Amino acid sequence: MQGLDDATTVGVAGPVALAGAIRVPGDKSISHRALLFAGLAEGESTVRGLSRGDDVRRTRQALAEFGVRFTDEDGYLRVLGGLREEPSTVLDLGNSGTAMRLIAGVCAGQDMHTVLTGDRFLRARPMDRVAVPLRSMGATVDGRQGGRLAPLSIRGGNLSGIHYASPVASAQVKSAVMLAGLSAAGSTTVVEPVATRRHTEEMLALFGVDVEVDGTAVTVRRSTLTPAEVDVQGDPSQAAFWAVGALIAPDSRVRVDNLYSGHGRTGFVDVLRRMGGRLDFDRTTGTLEITSGPLTAVSIGAEDVPGIVDEIPVLAVAAAAAEGTTVISGAEELRVKESDRIKSTVAMLCAFGVHAEETPDGMVIEGTANRRGGEVHSHGDHRIAMAAAVSGLAATGPTVIHGWDAVATSYPGFADHVAELSGGAARLREVTS
Repeated sequence: MQGLDDATTVGVAGPVALAGAIRVPGDKSISHRALLFAGLAEGESTVRGLSRGDDVRRTRQALAEFGVRFTDEDGYLRVLGGLREEPSTVLDLGNSGTAMRLIAGVCAGQDMHTVLTGDRFLRARPMDRVAVPLRSMGATVDGRQGGRLAPLSIRGGNLSGIHYASPVASAQVKSAVMLAGLSAAGSTTVVEPVATRRHTEEMLALFGVDVEVDGTAVTVRRSTLTPAEVDVQGDPSQAAFWAVGALIAPDSRVRVDNLYSGHGRTGFVDVLRRMGGRLDFDRTTGTLEITSGPLTAVSIGAEDVPGIVDEIPVLAVAAAAAEGTTVISGAEELRVKESDRIKSTVAMLCAFGVHAEETPDGMVIEGTANRRGGEVHSHGDHRIAMAAAVSGLAATGPTVIHGWDAVATSYPGFADHVAELSGGAARLREVTS
């Protein structure tokens, strides 16, 4: 894979119909946690269905620097846990905000010194939201701008539990504090303004930790993790691209199998159904079936955002194809993702001839049936690149996407699935910019 700062440009031409059944990569958020908790548990754990994207690879490499050992078997990964060594080098977490924030929580609980860095996009994302609570527990955390930006330097150990009211609804912040709380004296409670996805709570329980959930509050205590077997189901955030693609590309019908359907992860299905989308989701089997059809505009507010925060770029593509004007609000968190996703999403839509405008906490999108191919820059953001590809599959004429490299962070097989679902009619091909 080329580095994320290298600008690979790809092209695709539409419109094309999408048809068939696929499995998307293992859930990225769960994959990070499966590796981290297996690494913390003394003994051997097994992980199946792990995401193969670069983000998760970075977490694995970081854990190896602590002395965690990995063995790739046929179809699964063996993890011999235990943080035995102080890292002798700076841990480079690439483009992964999840990896940096969660590993910061792990480092805070260890009597070690660790330095965390990432690519230029990750080094621009706010890390004070984890540095502040970790300092209040007793860790020493420093970095650029007083610890607001990476690289982060962390000296951990000798922590005390805290009661932390998080000012942001962020599963990453919650998880970082909980991970530190596993090594802290007393109890640690995190209270969120809105309940976020519960991957950490679910997986800590699987690894033998007593986790208390009371509304938007979560409490853990000093705990020893026991090895476990983890099966990582498909990533709903990746399935959302095919859900929107199948809805807006003419004469399409797509099935996505084995999706994770836990708390806070399938909000995109609800939003697309509100738009009139024809989706059938079996939560027991994790099977999602989508059939193309007309969409109508909706309002997406702050109450929706925690369950769709990663899917908003591709939901905006659906809104661009819907009849009427869609308003998205309460999504200011998008300003500090891999890119400023409000700005980059609006720029992407405008490239396709859609009238879209930024607001401080969202966007306003006027749907149109006359979308033409466009020229889009990913701004180093994998979700912008893939949303642009989905839009291009349903638009008329060629689409060019700059910065396609970013897709490798989460979905390196995306181009293969484009070719498979289009029956070879559409292929993302590298072009000279």
